[in-house]
Amino acid sequence: MEDDALIAQARAWLAEDPDPDTREELARLIDDGDHAELTARFAGTLQFGTAGLRGELGAGPLRMNRSVVIRAAAGLAAYLKKQGTPHGTDTAGLVVIGYDARHKSRTFAEDTAAVMTGAGLRAAVLPRPLPTPVLAFAIRHLGAVAGVEVTASHNPPRDNGYKVYLGDGSQIVPPADAEIAAEIAAVASLTDVPRPTTGWDTLDDTVLEAYLARTDAVLSKDSSRTARTVYTAMHGVGKDVLLAAFARAGFPAPDLVAEQADPDPDFPTVAFPNPEEPGAMDLAFAKARETNPDLVIANDPDADRCAAAVKDGDDWRMLRGDEVGALLAAHLVRRGATGTFAESIVSSSLLGRIAEKAGLPYEETLTGFKWIARVEGLRYGYEEALGYCVDPDGVRDKDGITAALLLTELASELKAEGRTLLDLLDDLAVEHGLHATDQLSVRVKDLGLIAAAMRRLREQPPTELAGLRVTKAEDLTEGTDRLPPTDGLRYTLDGARVVVRPSGTEPKLKCYLEVVIPVATGADLPEARAKAKALLTTIKQDLSEAAGI
Repeated sequence: MEDDALIAQARAWLAEDPDPDTREELARLIDDGDHAELTARFAGTLQFGTAGLRGELGAGPLRMNRSVVIRAAAGLAAYLKKQGTPHGTDTAGLVVIGYDARHKSRTFAEDTAAVMTGAGLRAAVLPRPLPTPVLAFAIRHLGAVAGVEVTASHNPPRDNGYKVYLGDGSQIVPPADAEIAAEIAAVASLTDVPRPTTGWDTLDDTVLEAYLARTDAVLSKDSSRTARTVYTAMHGVGKDVLLAAFARAGFPAPDLVAEQADPDPDFPTVAFPNPEEPGAMDLAFAKARETNPDLVIANDPDADRCAAAVKDGDDWRMLRGDEVGALLAAHLVRRGATGTFAESIVSSSLLGRIAEKAGLPYEETLTGFKWIARVEGLRYGYEEALGYCVDPDGVRDKDGITAALLLTELASELKAEGRTLLDLLDDLAVEHGLHATDQLSVRVKDLGLIAAAMRRLREQPPTELAGLRVTKAEDLTEGTDRLPPTDGLRYTLDGARVVVRPSGTEPKLKCYLEVVIPVATGADLPEARAKAKALLTTIKQDLSEAAGI
């Protein structure tokens, strides 16, 4: 973009910007003539997709800010009004809005409420920063037509986001995302968006109390509840709700990782506030070495994900998301659960084996709970990125609070038998084969590198990885008989599986690997694990070379 046109665009944006912080930031960039930085902010617009919006805070259409949020809210309001009113005489339509404790989250939530009110809809804002699953619950509990959660989940501190749910309590999927995006694009000027300063409701704790009451349905009556836990909220909003849920259930009060217990939008103790990231769990492990609990539990900052760690030998290790997913599934089967078990295509195929053995329906979906939550007759759904839906009638999304309750119940029952979660994983490996998973994840600054890697794999697909022949290569952009199109590649090998896709929420290329090793007895497990580890390591190396990353 030419300098004059770029400056003119920036000045036009500045004239409408309602936020003094981003106005000052943008004015400084204009005065400095910082062409590179202005181009980075004005070379396009932050795209609204099935993850809603997510990006770095700052001024301009390619950043998360009040101007972008107001336009997004106006587009959502216009879309909802065109859909009509599904709730009989409720012609106004209620939109429930939640938010986390990140920078600007409350402001973005209030802007959204103002826009909804100005558009003739009704708006209600949750009383304070609360876990995303409370918002997902509130939508259906209150009979809302939609919900908005202001959160960037486990992204870095500089980010924020805008997640949209419709009245069924599930996140949006196509074509709703494109239709909302079109309405956002149609907002010509912020002066066209009415934003009254009053007129919406701020909810009290009644909705939270109803959510906590619903958690009773997650646990078995009279189950053992003795497992001791260490818990970290990862500087997010999970602590108070999780403690209340554990107290209500009668579990011992978790020992808190004090340094990470309270909300802090700067996430000072972690490089990335994601339990999966290296180092994020170090403080939790240190606390576990002090207190020797049965289980370590972690939520991500908006508490829709749940991580777990167990003592393995002399120290603690994180369970993979697939391991927790299988443990929860086995626990539900043991309790006599009925209904469909579902997972995303990047998760371990072990869930399908467990469901088949139990005579339960099983479905595989695209990545994301926006798809898993829509499976007909869903009883349990999970994906490997620490997301678990254990009570779809209560929360039709991943829920890190209820998942923590169910996992702690399982740990308690095994403890009463003198066993551990690792013992149950061994049993599952002997029964169904050792399903070992890993991930090759590459974070980039230049998104073009991801596109280049995907193009290279499409043009020159691997014929073998780690000496295992690729028996089937699928380009998922074409869809399958059971999956809608998505930007991804899937390779089926002799005894292994690989899925490659760009992340929908972060600048990452993600490759999901699984090998399956038959196991005759528990005595064979060490050899099987060593073989699986070697295969996964070599698959990573070969795939990295094939993709040029």
